[in-house]
Amino acid sequence: MYSLNAPVPSAVAALADDLARDLLDAQSRVRGSHTLVVKRLTDDDLGYAHLEARARDALAGTPACEARVADVELFETVPSGPAPVVYLRVESPGLEALHDRLCETFDPVSEIEGAAYVPHVTVARGGQAAAARRLAETEIDPIEWVVDELVFWDATREQPASRVSLPL
Repeated sequence: MYSLNAPVPSAVAALADDLARDLLDAQSRVRGSHTLVVKRLTDDDLGYAHLEARARDALAGTPACEARVADVELFETVPSGPAPVVYLRVESPGLEALHDRLCETFDPVSEIEGAAYVPHVTVARGGQAAAARRLAETEIDPIEWVVDELVFWDATREQPASRVSLPL
């Protein structure tokens, strides 16, 4: 499975790491691996080169956009994997518009994309629900940044396959 991800600044990754320390029995991300999934690229049977070409065509002319985290939130239940999921909510009309645009090229993944898409950075998955609820009440200082590139992420190899710049 491939996806298009927006890199997050080190301040966002550090915040997620710090928050995850309060969820001892949950699964947190490895330091430095935090990203923001913009769109999963369906149709894996077409091969990576074809997926990348279709995505690049869909992204043509897409400008950089602003993003901001200001809240810790919680998915109590999720379609797959351990729940609950504590996350940093990402506010970005530009990324949401980009996701919608990519959904015109690649079918949305049921229950997590299209109208259900919530831009976020995962803090931790699983663990005790009460601890997750308490953490979701944490107030944080907002962090703002500009998303000026996207990463084609290869989930099988757990590494970037390539990148695309978004003009400022």
